[in-house]
Amino acid sequence: MSNIILSTESGADIPKELAVKHNIQIVPMHIIMDNQDYLDGSIPVEDIYDFYERTKKIPSTSSTNSQEYHDFFTKIQETNPDCTIVHIGYTSKASSSFQNAVIASEEFDNLILIDALNVTGGLTAIVMHAVTLLEQDPTIEPSKLVEKIKAIIPKSRLAFVPGSLEFLRAGGRVSNMAYLGGALLRIKPRIELINGNLVSNKKYRGKMIRVAEKLMRDYLQKYNIDRKQLYLIYSIGLDEEIKQHMEELAIKHGFQQIIWMQAGAMISTHSGPGGFGIAGLEV
Repeated sequence: MSNIILSTESGADIPKELAVKHNIQIVPMHIIMDNQDYLDGSIPVEDIYDFYERTKKIPSTSSTNSQEYHDFFTKIQETNPDCTIVHIGYTSKASSSFQNAVIASEEFDNLILIDALNVTGGLTAIVMHAVTLLEQDPTIEPSKLVEKIKAIIPKSRLAFVPGSLEFLRAGGRVSNMAYLGGALLRIKPRIELINGNLVSNKKYRGKMIRVAEKLMRDYLQKYNIDRKQLYLIYSIGLDEEIKQHMEELAIKHGFQQIIWMQAGAMISTHSGPGGFGIAGLEV
């Protein structure tokens, strides 16, 4: 049996129960507030929103550094002798984390790095696809597994609408924020991952429940998503009624398994409270 360990960053927002169940190793990214450096996952997401309310500034974020990656991979290796580590990384187009992993990888012979060109639910969809491949073929060779993972990367589709455009604007991660125009605080932009970059490509208006409906409608019209599984992402502050309504719509569209994911501190720092997103794999 192949001894393959999967790993990724905290910016994947993989639900803890899934990470534990499938032994997915998570390395934290960083949140900086009040000149203090916090590991993603070590503080409540609400602290980020409280910080903004107090200072009118969003926290800054930083990638996992090369020494942290070295320690992370070393610990996996020590716990799982003779394993091969397949690290499925946060998009290199929005963070230096992947390049730092590349630097750390020079000291490891049993480590394979994959740039997923995605974040949050889009990254989770790729990691969980790798989990499925391992379950279907426990003896798969690492090289074959990596080939199949890389083949699915262009088919992972993530789209979301932020709850607060102030966070999105201040974060500066969307490549074409000027597209949003002058009515910045009265619209909800659809943000997608395109070739690893966060891009705004449509504007919505109205209450969040209708915006979320439009997002799902447009997403499913644009992409032929595998009905076996759908990932729904929310940031703290999204109304429970909206969550229930969106799950009902997903069921009506024939999705067999719906996994809810809460945006962690890293993602919430850029998207703000009350956001909603969808991720899945094209067939």
